[in-house]
Amino acid sequence: MSQILASLAGIRYNCLEVMIVEFQHEPERVYLNDAAGPCIAEVTFPISGGTATIDHTFVDPALRGQGVADRLLAAAVEFLRSQGLKARLTCPYAVKWFAGHPEHADLLHS
Repeated sequence: MSQILASLAGIRYNCLEVMIVEFQHEPERVYLNDAAGPCIAEVTFPISGGTATIDHTFVDPALRGQGVADRLLAAAVEFLRSQGLKARLTCPYAVKWFAGHPEHADLLHS
């Protein structure tokens, strides 16, 4: 499965640095590991019958408020579109994200 690449610019750990990161992709997950290896951000979406259930979004507290979750969801949406999948939302953040991005409403499972 191909990786989803995403650029992320922001402030990390209160440093005035720009960080460029590459989200990693697994069949039912988009995530970001820090340099030491642990997962610091992820969105998970188990797939069944042509529908991905977006059920979990996590961002390390040190990265919150910098748009990381927004970019994770955007990467997940890009993947779902590329695979012709619909989305079912059980994660509260995903519900909020889709409400703020009506241009992706066509992905929602009816």
